Amino acid sequence: MKTLVVGGTGTTGQHLVLQLLERGHHVTVIVRSPEKLPPSVRDHDNAHVVKGTVLDLSEPELAMHVRGCDAIASCLGHTLNFHGMFGSPRRLVTDSLRRLCRAAEQCAPAQPVRFVLMNSSGCRDTDIPESVSLPERAVLLLLHTLLPPHADNEQAAAYLRGEIGQGHRAVEWVIVRPDALVNEEAVTPYELHPSPIRSAIFDSGKTSRINTADCMAELMVTPAYWSRWAGRSPVVYNASHA
Repeated sequence: MKTLVVGGTGTTGQHLVLQLLERGHHVTVIVRSPEKLPPSVRDHDNAHVVKGTVLDLSEPELAMHVRGCDAIASCLGHTLNFHGMFGSPRRLVTDSLRRLCRAAEQCAPAQPVRFVLMNSSGCRDTDIPESVSLPERAVLLLLHTLLPPHADNEQAAAYLRGEIGQGHRAVEWVIVRPDALVNEEAVTPYELHPSPIRSAIFDSGKTSRINTADCMAELMVTPAYWSRWAGRSPVVYNASHA
């Protein structure tokens, strides 16, 4: 199976790439700084590392890397410093997502490409009723207004739900929403829920980055798992925090 991962130098992205390689799949990784990838990725026979960004590659170059892929995953996020949060590009996740989906359309795959987007439990699924308290709604509105990364995540999810939608000829999607991310060394039991079962602002659970990566990898490569969640936005919690 051929897969493509963007955002592969982040902690979750590195876990995802390694887990796909350990499962025996071919992985193309598009990264700005290949030296930030661990040697276990850079030197792996099934890994193809492309130096660059989705926003910098030309359309023919991006289509070349997308062509033949069965699944694509985005672990892109904004660096948590002033420039990363307020500098350019402010729509890193959304604009990269658009370009990747457009490349998939241009490749005209025989079967739709599975696209897994890492998002956030603080981004609501507007396709279904999700109960949000008034104080939490106020805080989320403030985050949307003041923090470009939060608005970017919301817009990326809205693009998949609205412009790609259901039944697209080239792209199927799942939006994975981890709660508060933590580091753990190994995969542990975790649960998926259609909507948050805790307040992302006032009573957040915990989701390890390695569990998030495991969930994304399983969605990319396991047909039954994909069929269950395609076109949906599950929230991921470590089992002890669900």
